[in-house]
Amino acid sequence: MNIKVRVILKKLSNPRVRRRLKIGLCAYGGVVLMGLLFKLVYDIGYFNAQSFNNDKNTELPITHPVLTMESAQRIVSGALKEDPTNPQTIVNQIIDSNHNLSTIIIENNQLKKIAWIIDRRLFFTGDLFNDAGYNLTEGIEHQYNIKRGDR
Repeated sequence: MNIKVRVILKKLSNPRVRRRLKIGLCAYGGVVLMGLLFKLVYDIGYFNAQSFNNDKNTELPITHPVLTMESAQRIVSGALKEDPTNPQTIVNQIIDSNHNLSTIIIENNQLKKIAWIIDRRLFFTGDLFNDAGYNLTEGIEHQYNIKRGDR
């Protein structure tokens, strides 16, 4: 064992071996530093992207408010030009509260109907068909056991 250490020390004392060893260690250190630098830059970019997504998610409730019974009642009363404090048409239930198309059940003179609110502004009580020709209004009326009255 002692002989092997002496042989290694003798080889390391050679100036050519020392120079090559220094070059190799510098190249290895440079690769490690570049890897750390790339990792640091990636982490900074990743955290900036996450903070951007968090900022974007905090804005969603403001730009896409949830349809409540009160807001649906205001939309219906405004569309039918009824008194908002004493409406004749009452919103009974919100079936689907989607930002673009919301489905509600309204009642007027004990007659229930399916109504639709588009983009939290427009209100209508007609038949709505999907792209396959299926009548969505009839399907929801059947699902919630609402008898179809004369329109």
